[in-house]
Amino acid sequence: MWLIAFVFLYLAISKNYEPLLLVPIGFGILVVNLPLTGLMKEGQGLLWNFYHYGLEWEIIPPLIFLGLGALTDFGPVIANPKTLLLGAGAQFGVYVAFFGALLCGFSIPEACAIGIIGGADGPTTIYTTIHLAPNILGATAVAAYSYMSLVPIIQPPIMRLLTTRNERRIKMKQLRRVSKREKIIFPLIAVIIICLIVPASSALMAMFMLGNLFRESGVVKRLSDAASNELMNIVTILLGVSVGATMSAESFLTPRVILIFFLGLLAFAFSTAAGVALAKLMNLFSKDKINPLIGSAGVSAVPMAARVSQIEGAKEDPSNYLLMHAMGPNVAGTIGTVVAAGVFLSIGLK
Repeated sequence: MWLIAFVFLYLAISKNYEPLLLVPIGFGILVVNLPLTGLMKEGQGLLWNFYHYGLEWEIIPPLIFLGLGALTDFGPVIANPKTLLLGAGAQFGVYVAFFGALLCGFSIPEACAIGIIGGADGPTTIYTTIHLAPNILGATAVAAYSYMSLVPIIQPPIMRLLTTRNERRIKMKQLRRVSKREKIIFPLIAVIIICLIVPASSALMAMFMLGNLFRESGVVKRLSDAASNELMNIVTILLGVSVGATMSAESFLTPRVILIFFLGLLAFAFSTAAGVALAKLMNLFSKDKINPLIGSAGVSAVPMAARVSQIEGAKEDPSNYLLMHAMGPNVAGTIGTVVAAGVFLSIGLK
């Protein structure tokens, strides 16, 4: 486990892979596996308190979503609502991993927690796992954040395999300007609809949309800045250290953990492929063609997946600017993953 901790720290510091999370996670792994520290001693240890009050009491993941909401611009989704479908389609890998985990002998709650890795959304993965299968929290959390950081490596080969050169060169129309009123109304309507349909997702969705309302209302700049900066940084530290603290040697060094990582990779690959395939399918019925590359951004690794779409498109045509178009399915994917988590929570808690 010391070796694993040092690998995480190396990837974060030298390779810049998700450093904001891998540094505290790696350090948490290191110190919890030092003998006689008592950092995870129930009722007393410092890291146990972080884990118990922050994660088990479901405080940290919703606060993360509050900050994410304050950082998110729903403009591309509002301007091109069709991208909501791409965000939904890219959740296909979530269900592939769910059924794959069941076939591999995991329980239904564990399969739900493993499946959500395919959404490439760390806080949602943690929130779901804490509810359903806290015994595999370290594995699912690290898998989710690992694949988020490896988006530029995992996605491009799949994107190129499923698209032709002409498809990758498709130029999309410039998005219309979205008014301030639309941006204020969107989080209010979204939170009402989603919380009524999938009540189990309410904690994450409510905080996500509240953060966005802070941003778009324009009258609470101090709250928006605090949610997206100071508060976000504090809870990120507590989240990373708490997740690392769950990764003691006796719970992490097992064959089941390796299987979880494999299923998570499978889910992520299928989510990427499904997003691209759905965009190609939509082009059969759409007058305004969609560049299939933006379908891969339907996974909720914001904004990395959107940047990958932009980079791959620019390789074929440097004048093709896909970033803002890709942000539509990218943001929609975050909503889609939270909805999928709500479905899994409803299934797994029964």
